[in-house]
Amino acid sequence: MNARDVVKELDPYVPGRSEDEIANEFGLNKEDIIKLGSNENPWEPSEKAIEAIKKEADNVNRYPETDLEELREEFAKYANVKTENVIVSGDGADEIIDVLAKTFINPGDEFIVPLPTYTYYEFLFKPYGAIPVYAKWNMNNNTLDVQSVLNAISDKTKMIFICSPNNPSGAVVNEEDLRTIIEATDALVVIDEAYFEYSEQTQSKLINDYSNVFIIRTMSKVMGLAGLRIGYGLADSETIDYMLRVKPVFSLTRLSYVAAMATLKDKEFIKYSTSKGIESRDYLYEEVSKFKTLSVFKSKSNFMLIDLHDSGYTAAELTHELMKKGVIVRDCTSFKGIDNYWIRISIATLEEDKKFIDILHTIVE
Repeated sequence: MNARDVVKELDPYVPGRSEDEIANEFGLNKEDIIKLGSNENPWEPSEKAIEAIKKEADNVNRYPETDLEELREEFAKYANVKTENVIVSGDGADEIIDVLAKTFINPGDEFIVPLPTYTYYEFLFKPYGAIPVYAKWNMNNNTLDVQSVLNAISDKTKMIFICSPNNPSGAVVNEEDLRTIIEATDALVVIDEAYFEYSEQTQSKLINDYSNVFIIRTMSKVMGLAGLRIGYGLADSETIDYMLRVKPVFSLTRLSYVAAMATLKDKEFIKYSTSKGIESRDYLYEEVSKFKTLSVFKSKSNFMLIDLHDSGYTAAELTHELMKKGVIVRDCTSFKGIDNYWIRISIATLEEDKKFIDILHTIVE
């Protein structure tokens, strides 16, 4: 069977390496591996979420509920918006991106992506016939090059993706710059806030001021539910209504539903998870900054980008050396817009952070 040309030409998405892969490849014990490659929450999820899952487990023979009104209400409270401004997805933020494409993209439409950033935008939009147009991040000072975004706008621009905090650089885009972009176009400006809790700031209020703003969020990070794939989006009610017409009806499982409800109501857990993540991030930044041959970007997320140009290693080489010692980091070579001398590390427990720093010293210095 011949695939469509656009699919044949599509670069496959490169995820972070798994613990099982590394354990098998290097003959390591899975339990000893330190995973710093996938921007996950290293702590257990809310105990209330686990209890809710156990109680609901006997009902998985039944289809999920299609009415997500109560969950939408909880998300609305958490985001300080109205229920009609919320859409919920069952494949994390990725399904939200896919539904945006299904709802608004026609073949030949353009979407703007500042590089480097999260590569899945392009991966999901190209199969619908959308054409990427690249803007850029200023890697010398880790800020969005706003003028490059403005210069990329044309009468074919349908969407603009702004990841804030940006993946992989960890930078936050300020409100003034976002408003400049939003007011320069009728295109939908999609602000990806997957990591917003770690930055302790959000731009969700912009959906009240503009009809061409969409906020992407996820429960995979601070909320600790990456394995259940729960995402949500915030926008004006008309945008949400259009998207609900094409979103899969049963995409959110019964277990995901009850876990999401329980976690959103567990305010102490969310506070604890956020503070622990920030503590780990700040520790890693402080310690990596002490390396003379490494340059690390200050981050407002749960990860940080490290420049290896003066280290004597490429990203592939250092990643391989670390994996041999049981540490998984992200080789950022697959990110468009940067060369092969960058890695990304994400938070872990403080005990794991310290082991990683000790191992890094044995390799780099």
